[in-house]
Amino acid sequence: MRRQMSYRFEDQDASPMAMNRRFSRVESGADLKDYFDRGDIASRENRWNFEVAWEVANKVGGIYTVIRSKAYVSTEEMGEQLCMMGPYKEQCARTEMEEMEFPRGNPLLDAVNALRSRGYKIHTGRWLVDGNPQLILFDIGSAAWKLDQFKLEMWEKCNIGVPHLDIETNDAIILGFMIAEFLEEFRNFAIAYSQNNELSAPRIVAHFHEWQAGVGLIVLRTRLVEIATVFTTHATLLGRYLCAGNTDFYNNLDKFAVDEEAGKRQIYHRYCLERGATHLAHVFTTVSEITGYEAEHLLKRKPDIITPNGLNVKKFSAIHEFQNLHAVAKEKINEFVRGHFYGHIDFDLDKTLYFFIAGRYEFGNKGADIFIESLARLNAMLKHEKPDTTVVAFLIFPTKTNNFNVDSLRGHAVIKQLRDTINNVQQAVGKRMFDTCLKGHIPGPDELLQKDDLVKIKRCMYAMQRDSMPPVTTHNVADDWNDPVLSSIRRCQLFNSVHDRVKMVFHPEFLTSTNPLFGIDYEEFVRGCHLGVFPSYYEPWGYTPAECTVMGIPSVTTNLSGFGCFMQEHISDPKSYGIYIVDRRYIGLENSVQQLTNFMMEFSRLNRRQRIIQRNRTERLSDLLDWRTLGIYYRQARVKALQAVYPDYVDESTLYGSRNNLIFSRPHSEPPSPSSSRHTTPAPSVHGSDEEDSVDEETELKELGMK
Repeated sequence: MRRQMSYRFEDQDASPMAMNRRFSRVESGADLKDYFDRGDIASRENRWNFEVAWEVANKVGGIYTVIRSKAYVSTEEMGEQLCMMGPYKEQCARTEMEEMEFPRGNPLLDAVNALRSRGYKIHTGRWLVDGNPQLILFDIGSAAWKLDQFKLEMWEKCNIGVPHLDIETNDAIILGFMIAEFLEEFRNFAIAYSQNNELSAPRIVAHFHEWQAGVGLIVLRTRLVEIATVFTTHATLLGRYLCAGNTDFYNNLDKFAVDEEAGKRQIYHRYCLERGATHLAHVFTTVSEITGYEAEHLLKRKPDIITPNGLNVKKFSAIHEFQNLHAVAKEKINEFVRGHFYGHIDFDLDKTLYFFIAGRYEFGNKGADIFIESLARLNAMLKHEKPDTTVVAFLIFPTKTNNFNVDSLRGHAVIKQLRDTINNVQQAVGKRMFDTCLKGHIPGPDELLQKDDLVKIKRCMYAMQRDSMPPVTTHNVADDWNDPVLSSIRRCQLFNSVHDRVKMVFHPEFLTSTNPLFGIDYEEFVRGCHLGVFPSYYEPWGYTPAECTVMGIPSVTTNLSGFGCFMQEHISDPKSYGIYIVDRRYIGLENSVQQLTNFMMEFSRLNRRQRIIQRNRTERLSDLLDWRTLGIYYRQARVKALQAVYPDYVDESTLYGSRNNLIFSRPHSEPPSPSSSRHTTPAPSVHGSDEEDSVDEETELKELGMK
């Protein structure tokens, strides 16, 4: 049984022919939205789903984004049959959780009370995110007195010893045993509840994310509790350490002595926990093909299913709306640039492009090394070929700082003073013009702009003068001489001189709306930029380029990131949709740097209209990254686990084919547009048509000769 479906655009009333012009129709598996019944079927089947992660209602890293963004589609599918579990961290839970008890008679409440009677502190309620899923958070400190008992059981049953001083692993052990005891109690109460109410036997599946949560899976399996288990690794523990050590990782995956390598890095006990959870799980999944390849060699098990990460995509009713948001956000970045580069604004902001890279400060893994090297080469190419185009490159990597750069703060103060002075003079000139015209004659220049006004303006302009070059960083970085980003900038001599066509801004903290320099949050900053550059060497998935895509911002990724591999597999010509994929796997480093330089130069050659059309195309890929599309893989993983424990269970989602044959065809307008060598229209553009927000969906169809 197969279903035929086509992707719809913002205009829900568009005809099928119009759709077909944009994308080819494809055969694909079912969407998760086909199962959105708020848990009605799951309730009738007495099927329960528990999702366990260290980052449930606890913001630490990328897994928090996965769990949080998936919460809505998970609750739409499972309703009250879904419960998320994690550690209770008061600082986060205070703002993320609404505490409340489960209804009386619910097996969840009975299991919670059973553990409370053992002295465990457990908080229940709902997560304050889209979907409001049920939450159970375990206070690790309340069970710390049993740590030695838990460790003894882990040693006797698994031969895994945990050092006493490894606090993070100790916490993971306590959480794992608390969750395993809860699930065991819940199963017993659920069976009793089902028998008393003449229901079918409960079918329970527990999904564990990453090694910290995997301890609970190990305990369940060693205690022979009849619960289906799924284990997902978002990045292997050993893989992250090996990549950070400047090894030729992917070409030597099959040659690493994994036990020895883990021992050298003093993470052998953690590696054993991760590997144990991997092999004991009924179903093992990873987030991408590249991570699956890594897990096959480092964890010695091939994933059963690939579960790509998605996002909650919110579509606009009209396609030009996100273009308008880009223009508004870009103006806010313009304001920052005016302040940061005061006294050296010798470039036209209308011909300035904003590139950025962001993420954890893993200099080599995130590809910041080849990004800076490529920017130096791009600088030389722009000087020679397009001297009127300027690129401002932002590097957003949080690291230790002492305080804000005084020069950067002063620049924003000077610009604000100039703006306020000009506004006051403007109001005064307008009042004089009105009064003079009221008397019946046209005012002369001397009557409008008085000497005092000129003096005020000159004072502001003299205050803007400075002898030093604009700083390359917005903060005073701690130990700046050994900082890898600043060291690379010095080596490449990208010092924001008047002759440089590539300007550098290193912002060593995350962006928030309370930031005194930018005054915008990260999402708005992304919308205002022109290109995200993420040439990562180690990136199991890659949420940063995915976020760019759903906002309609073109991005650079690599064939070593999960996102890049996913796009290569599902789009026949990724570059025409604004997804530039750098080869970091099959060619040398020098060739990768040159390829990245060429991509950025190719993007710099595009005119405004071509960039607008490309952004339209990029935004259309957002359906591909929506959890409504990708969530079906998680469902299939749960079904496979349930069938391993309950052989009589049948689910129709397993009858559908996978989405591996979902291919986005090359746009019909390629190669004429966007292309740096040919015009986007048969005739020259009319005056004013190059404005950022001037091209919408209908205009693009006309530009491309489609009626």
